[in-house]
Amino acid sequence: MKTLISLKSTIFVIFGGTGDLNLRKLAPALYNLYADGYMPEKFAIIGTARKELDDQKYRDLILEGVNSFSRTGKAVKEKWSKFTDNVHYTPVDVSAPKTFEGLRDKIEAFKTEFGKDTQVIYYLAVAPDLFPLIAKCISDYKLAGDEDTCRIVIEKPFGRDLDTARELNQLLTSIFTEKQIYRIDHYLGKETVQNIMAFRFANSFLEPLWNRTYIDHIQISVTEQLGVGDRGGYYEGAGALRDMIQNHLLQLLCLIGMETPINFDADEIRNKKVDVLKAMRAFGPEDIRLSTVRGQYTKGWVEGKEVPGYRHETGVAPDSNTETFAAIKFFVDNWRWQGIPFYVRTGKRLFQTSSLITIQFKDVPHHIFPSAVTEHWQQNRLIISIQPEMSIRLQVQGKRPGLDMVLNPVDMVFDYKGTYTSDTPEAYETLLLDAMTGDQTQFMRADQVESAWELLMPVINAWESKKSISFPNYTADSWGPEDAEALIARDGFHWFTLPLNKD
Repeated sequence: MKTLISLKSTIFVIFGGTGDLNLRKLAPALYNLYADGYMPEKFAIIGTARKELDDQKYRDLILEGVNSFSRTGKAVKEKWSKFTDNVHYTPVDVSAPKTFEGLRDKIEAFKTEFGKDTQVIYYLAVAPDLFPLIAKCISDYKLAGDEDTCRIVIEKPFGRDLDTARELNQLLTSIFTEKQIYRIDHYLGKETVQNIMAFRFANSFLEPLWNRTYIDHIQISVTEQLGVGDRGGYYEGAGALRDMIQNHLLQLLCLIGMETPINFDADEIRNKKVDVLKAMRAFGPEDIRLSTVRGQYTKGWVEGKEVPGYRHETGVAPDSNTETFAAIKFFVDNWRWQGIPFYVRTGKRLFQTSSLITIQFKDVPHHIFPSAVTEHWQQNRLIISIQPEMSIRLQVQGKRPGLDMVLNPVDMVFDYKGTYTSDTPEAYETLLLDAMTGDQTQFMRADQVESAWELLMPVINAWESKKSISFPNYTADSWGPEDAEALIARDGFHWFTLPLNKD
């Protein structure tokens, strides 16, 4: 099959090869990359797990995942047949390190077949407590390779606090160089998220406006209608702050807040992101009291069905102190953003599944129109919608058609669905291709991860040390606790939401 780009021969090893992440995301992404011509001419995918499977049973297993979860629908028979010629399975049990010998033998056999420049990518699609064990086994069995031909991809969560993140970084950098370590955050692979940089730095009219002189405040809101489902056990040890804000939302904030990079080099871009994190105002006890809100959902009705409260979900303690909602007001103390609030919120069992970044501009300095014609006046907004729709819209004031001068808000919209006919690749397709080409731009560096943890540790420690007496404090299918609205209303603003899609 003809490939669209030149890639080194690649061996892709997936730890957790029979797990949910691989079946739902990785296998469909790799198949779609192959179907679209974005895999190397010579490649091998080796799934590993404790189960005893042969190659054919493993291929049948991941076919179920592709047929169920691929953006392109069911696999095309001819393409699937050729793709799975490159898919293999090797049992590996982390608790029995000797099993790594079989993996090593299989990797060496493919290297001999493909050539000495073959690159090996290890993807750790496993529980976080297995990251150190797998990394040590890779080292012990001489599987780490050199920095030009070996990479390791680590899923979130990267640590559960600052100390564990530092410990994991120290272990990984004792085995691999930073150039080899790819800390993946799938949010950064989303098409609209990647377009933030293009939109900001490829359009000259934005830069003069992108600062405290013209911007009133910024909102970053990622809300989910779903509850924790069968992830209650995991979520009990995480919560909204660790699960979403420490990684996804702070990375979005960095893209909005960063200074203009001098080029598109991965480390230059990541330097600018780290600068934002280091400029963010630290939280003292009074800041935590006034600038943070936590919540936990109780039972309610969603789309006509009664749903349980968080404390009644599987794997959740009946007196759980874990937050399923978090809202925080951040400040970036530098020349560009001094005094401008960044409001961030995320939560489960909320009214709508949505990911929005809203930049609200300051009002005009002087109103020349009489109040009678400006009844529906609102400040200009730039809204970047990541989901459910992918769009960038600029809300401005315009004259309503007619003989009278009446103003109302109108939207200037760039809508992916209406502009492009081709399918948008899934985030994992983008990031897996980046890992194969060696592009670390969308992957977090060690200092990014540690700076994000350092910023949030005072809030995490305060929330964990003091049990909330108000939990549960918001109903399923609401917009969260009342205190979250008060957090932003005290400054004269309100949370922005897009109307539900009527299509």
